[in-house]
Amino acid sequence: MGNVYQALITIDPATFVVQMCNLFIQVFVLKKLLLDPVNKVLTERQAKADADIAAAKQASAEAAAIKAEYEQNMADAKAKANEIVATAQKTAAVRSEEMLNEARNTAAQIKQKAEADAAQEKKKAVNELKDEIGGMAVQIASKVVEREISEADHAALIDEFIRNVGDAS
Repeated sequence: MGNVYQALITIDPATFVVQMCNLFIQVFVLKKLLLDPVNKVLTERQAKADADIAAAKQASAEAAAIKAEYEQNMADAKAKANEIVATAQKTAAVRSEEMLNEARNTAAQIKQKAEADAAQEKKKAVNELKDEIGGMAVQIASKVVEREISEADHAALIDEFIRNVGDAS
């Protein structure tokens, strides 16, 4: 260490001033040529990083908004689908009830028509039977008038009349 102190003490003040000026000039040149561009690059990088962070935050906010809109749209679509299904079920139930009522009405009309037709056919059959019975009674009466009836003839005529009525029905 002694050599360093001795070298400092032996330095000439004019040399010392020149060396100091040289040092300041070197520092100034280094600062201008090296430190200022490095600081400028660092500042630009910091600004770019800040801009990227801000852009990422904005993109994240936009993504969250899009996600919220998507979820809302999905909820709306699901609600609309449920509404459509409910409406379809109600419509199907109403239509089913209408079809059942229509079928019941048609069945009732067919039954009424069949009953009316059956009653008419029965009335027709009764009228035909009456006509036949009347015709047979006239035949019997004409036969009775043609001949005098004995007890055996009377029984035979009644049996014949019963057979004719049985054949006619």
